[in-house]
Amino acid sequence: MNNLKSICVFCGSSEGTDPIIVKEAQQLGVEFAKRNIDLIYGGSKIGIMGKIAISCIENGGKAIGIIPQFLKTKEIVHEGLDELITTQNMHERKLKMQEMSDGFITLPGGFGTFEELFEIITWSQLGLHHKPIGILNSNGFYDHLIAMLDEMVSRGFLKPENRALLIEDTDIEKLFNKMENFVPDYSTKLLKPENT
Repeated sequence: MNNLKSICVFCGSSEGTDPIIVKEAQQLGVEFAKRNIDLIYGGSKIGIMGKIAISCIENGGKAIGIIPQFLKTKEIVHEGLDELITTQNMHERKLKMQEMSDGFITLPGGFGTFEELFEIITWSQLGLHHKPIGILNSNGFYDHLIAMLDEMVSRGFLKPENRALLIEDTDIEKLFNKMENFVPDYSTKLLKPENT
């Protein structure tokens, strides 16, 4: 069983237009606090990012932001975090997020959220890390993406064992349970644990 002491959340810097998504992000923040899991995220006070961080902190949880220097403005950065780490660029930010996290959860977002999700899952596919990666499919937001991944498998562009690296659920509790019980298949990795 995976001991998830810290989880990185990838999500939108916009709130979007669906109040159910906002509510579930806030509920996830409560769950982090309840489970005593440190929130690692992009460091913003706006959008879905801000909602989960504020919820986590207000319920006694710990939130750590990681933000590149060029985004660090008073309009964006959350100044009430337990810790704010500033990086030189986006790549360094993602490396730091990966280093500090025991797992990853993706909430709804835009291009940046997708880019973070697919980079971290590609790193897992290569064997650069062996941590659980989840999607909280809030109000069906990721239905089409999940269908696309299955289409990639059916057309031979994605191996089933690599498709299995992405854990998804519509329920927060069930998603946590799946992530805690995730067992990586080291035999499929290009890089093995002993040489990473």
